[in-house]
Amino acid sequence: MSRNNRVLVPEAKAGLNKFKMEAAKEVGVNLTDGYNGDLTSRENGSVGGQMVKKMVESYEKNL
Repeated sequence: MSRNNRVLVPEAKAGLNKFKMEAAKEVGVNLTDGYNGDLTSRENGSVGGQMVKKMVESYEKNL
């Protein structure tokens, strides 16, 4: 399986990082700008899950 983690719009990278940090703060995960390899899979998953939840809420609100 191939992983593709590249940003499709490079100008959006800073915004995505800000969004990720906000989501981490909301779920109580201590995410830093640098290395985060000491976080558990559960912590990382909760950040990603919160990001998806907020994106879905935003989409539904704009319907």
